[in-house]
Amino acid sequence: MSVLLNRAQDILKTVFGFSSFRPGQETVIQHILDHHNTLAVMPTGGGKSLCYQVPGLVMDGTAIIISPLISLMKDQVDALQANGVSAAFINSTLSHQEQQDIMNQLIQGDLKFVYVAPERFESFEFTNAVKKIPLSFIAFDEAHCISQWGHDFRPSYRSIVRNIEEMDIGCPLVALTATATDQVIEDIQSLLNISPEQVINTGFSRSNLHFRVERGVKKGNFIKSYVTSKRNESGIIYTPTRKTTDQVYTWLVDNGFSAARYHAGMSEQERLEAQNDFIQDDVSIIVATNAFGMGIDKSNVRYVIHYGIPMNIESYYQEAGRAGRDGEVSECVLLFASSDVQLQKFLIEQSIMNEAQKKQEYEKLHAMVQYGFTKQCLQRYILDYFSDPNGVDKCGTCSNCLKSEELVDMTKEAQMILSCVKRMGERFGVSLTAKVLKGSKGQKIKEFGFHQLSTYGLLSHYKEADINTLIQQFIADGYLAVQHGQFPTIKLSSKSYEVLKGEEKVWVHAKTEKVERTEQFDEGLFEYLRGLRKRIADENGYPPYVVFSDATLKDFCRLIPTSREEMLQVKGVGLRKWDEYGETFLGSIQAYIEKNGPIEKVEIDTKPIEPVTPKRSAPTHPDSSPSHIVSYHLFRDGMSIGEIAKERGITKLTIENHIFKAYQDGYELDWTLFFDEDTEELVLEKHALLEDNKLKPLKELLPEDISYTAIKAVLVKNGII
Repeated sequence: MSVLLNRAQDILKTVFGFSSFRPGQETVIQHILDHHNTLAVMPTGGGKSLCYQVPGLVMDGTAIIISPLISLMKDQVDALQANGVSAAFINSTLSHQEQQDIMNQLIQGDLKFVYVAPERFESFEFTNAVKKIPLSFIAFDEAHCISQWGHDFRPSYRSIVRNIEEMDIGCPLVALTATATDQVIEDIQSLLNISPEQVINTGFSRSNLHFRVERGVKKGNFIKSYVTSKRNESGIIYTPTRKTTDQVYTWLVDNGFSAARYHAGMSEQERLEAQNDFIQDDVSIIVATNAFGMGIDKSNVRYVIHYGIPMNIESYYQEAGRAGRDGEVSECVLLFASSDVQLQKFLIEQSIMNEAQKKQEYEKLHAMVQYGFTKQCLQRYILDYFSDPNGVDKCGTCSNCLKSEELVDMTKEAQMILSCVKRMGERFGVSLTAKVLKGSKGQKIKEFGFHQLSTYGLLSHYKEADINTLIQQFIADGYLAVQHGQFPTIKLSSKSYEVLKGEEKVWVHAKTEKVERTEQFDEGLFEYLRGLRKRIADENGYPPYVVFSDATLKDFCRLIPTSREEMLQVKGVGLRKWDEYGETFLGSIQAYIEKNGPIEKVEIDTKPIEPVTPKRSAPTHPDSSPSHIVSYHLFRDGMSIGEIAKERGITKLTIENHIFKAYQDGYELDWTLFFDEDTEELVLEKHALLEDNKLKPLKELLPEDISYTAIKAVLVKNGII
């Protein structure tokens, strides 16, 4: 080991409190110490910051860190200063005098790290100052922003490269990112002149993240149950629109939850206050659009919920990856509804992208949709998307891996679906194919003559939504291919023919089990130490996790250190942290034990839930069944809604609700009694423009002859309400 790398190892322990490097860190640091331009591709929480902070302390000169967001700069500088490192940031939140003071420190060589926004390199004063001082290196954080193929491309980032070349500084360039496809990696290499030998890609796997997809759930009910069970934990709820953000936030506050909100419709001051409240643990939940989060270094986020699907896997993984940055077990939940896809398509169509770019975005959206339907391990699906060969085939913790191995043979249904796609000429999408298999009597079916196909109505005993889901699952599993675009069409794949010939069987999970895990640490002591951490952080003006991360506090609760030597063995406790807080925490741990008695470990427990078997046909009930079932049977026997209301002495609206509730319970409905295909498409198109499921705003966007009943029927059929 070189002398410089030995110094790096010492700094890692004494300053940052870690006894060893994580995978890839040592190699990245060695490349930087050798003055090579370097690219590090590591997952969020994989320790990218240490890859430049450690060599920045070893090398002579000042490190310039180019960061995309103000919040990231502040978090990083707070953390460095808490560890006794001279660091500062320059951005628009500082007054002119404050900026000048930092510029003077920079010129005098008093700072080891200076964080700046990309636009700072357009300032003559700044670039002129940088030319006059010794630099250790220049680092691009969130380096995917450089690439035109990156999901968050920023032209200002790309122009920096040209400005740096003109400055002729001669120091190494370091690029770091957590989300980069092969195309993005190649683009970064080319722009920053990084050779393949200096690219360190540790993969994207985050074993501490437990991924979960919930399809068809009532989102409001899910949020209520979930956040109640996580009341004392920090979480982010990502919502697709500003209006949804406001609605979810209002509900949380009205029900006694500690929450904040964040979206572009708020003033800059309101956003900053919400962000600070969340970072400081003054609120436990933040409800936000995707305007929030990039660069947020809050390490103790225990869950991220997506209220609707993002536009692509890159965005989803980056946003979900804001959970568990401290390495502790955290959950990433996607609430999936088919109606969300329409909103994303609308946003693509309304964008200023050219047709080629739109086509690429549709392909990315398709990959995101298939994530919601795949039976594959969810983490493996994401790793495959990024062409990451690392990681196990099954994570063992996602909602798909936790499904039981009890399967149902769906080969017959698969053959019917594949055969129908073939007979329809492989020119139509999922929705119309499902209608043909269901036996729909819509106008388009008749226009194309699909009612005469041998596959017409073969799956009439299924709900159309279930047929739709089956088709999507077969696409996700490769039994069908997709021609992308605004209106994607489905085609047979090579695997299709194996199924049609009877050479391969198709299986679907018969039931789901969820495992509830409890970690082995004393939760009472953990909450006690969290309170102490919060008080110390408030006194010093730091976010709580800058004092100690959740992972460090949990290790205190597991290892129960009783001396300086034992505390220094805990991950995240360096000499600086010991000097600042060590004795305070040791005393508090001892005081807690004296008051509450010896610490007992929490046993790991598993709790299965009732199995759910795929529905094949609706159950039957006698007329003594619940009231909504009685109304359903009368409707099925030919009575109109008005006639049923009159006979039963109930309002028409109640009868409508009865009929739709019966459908949601698994009973079949002939939707042509409520609307035709053109009406359905128009209702869904206009619904995608709105931010909630209220009927009145939707009715106002539609022709007068489309009734409230028809609108509601479309939304029920498509699982929106």
